[in-house]
Amino acid sequence: MTRPVHAPENQGSREDTRATPTANEVNKRLPLRFHRTPLGLHSVFGNDWFGLKSEKFARFFGTPGFLLGQTLIVGIWITVNVVGWTRFDVYPFILLNLMFSLQAAYAAPLILLAQTRQADRDKALAMADAQHREALALAAEQNQAHAVRQTAQLVKLMKQNTELTELTRQLSEHIETMMREMHGKVVGNGMNPGPGGP
Repeated sequence: MTRPVHAPENQGSREDTRATPTANEVNKRLPLRFHRTPLGLHSVFGNDWFGLKSEKFARFFGTPGFLLGQTLIVGIWITVNVVGWTRFDVYPFILLNLMFSLQAAYAAPLILLAQTRQADRDKALAMADAQHREALALAAEQNQAHAVRQTAQLVKLMKQNTELTELTRQLSEHIETMMREMHGKVVGNGMNPGPGGP
């Protein structure tokens, strides 16, 4: 008993169709693929602990808790030195000004770092959104092309159906004509007997 041998080109075409999924298949398998963290997103400091902690600290500068805490510390600092409980920083408050300058010197780069990292994230999200829109547009084009192909096939089938209906009508007329001729010949032969008849 021999087994049927399959053609290798058919197998290759099947593998090719499986290896290249359409946009609809990709969208069904990975509907949230554009919401993942982009792999190519690398900021100036990278994604290490320094960049993350610096960004959190820079964001803390704009919170009401930080502003209220700093106001409280400055008020206590000035009150302690003015009242005279201690005099480690007298009236021009040079040490307090130095601390504010030091804070500003570190706060500005940290805020710029946070803004840079946020800009990188916004850029990555915008690129992901653009890719998502392109994938949707590609899927819409494929659906439209598929609909056009189906419409063309339906038109072709309707045309073939019309041709078959017309052919059936012609055959029916031909058969009817032949039946009339045969009926006429049979009836004519029965009504008119030959010369050897009674």
